[in-house]
Amino acid sequence: MPAIWIDADACPRAIREIILKGANRTGTSATFVANHALPIPRSPYVSALSVPQGADAADQLIVERASPGDLIITADLPMAHDAIEKGALVITPRGEALDRDNIKARLGMRDFFETLRASGEHTSGQKALHERDIREFANAFDRILARLCR
Repeated sequence: MPAIWIDADACPRAIREIILKGANRTGTSATFVANHALPIPRSPYVSALSVPQGADAADQLIVERASPGDLIITADLPMAHDAIEKGALVITPRGEALDRDNIKARLGMRDFFETLRASGEHTSGQKALHERDIREFANAFDRILARLCR
């Protein structure tokens, strides 16, 4: 059965709770990976891994350990690209599916905004997570989880 891997460094609490409930409800293995200790309730299906401090340490561990067909939850686009290339399914904490058809365009936009910021331009950054975003994630996560559990 495919596993769930969560890039937990920036995963909002509301999204973590949805993942915990879904993993326990379906008996699916979910691993939260972060560069700090995470308070995860005891469960036979859920675990947390703490990686050493360092740029992209959690991302690298997830991509290394994920198998084709696993679900990865991240907002990190370069990591999402690597996971997709490995055959994993990827959604963001806002419920947006990332795949071979849209990841390169998303990376291009990310790089464009990074260039703007480097030149001194002020950009708005990521919007705050709203109730609608949480519902979108919950719906997307449930649909994917149902497919994985067949």
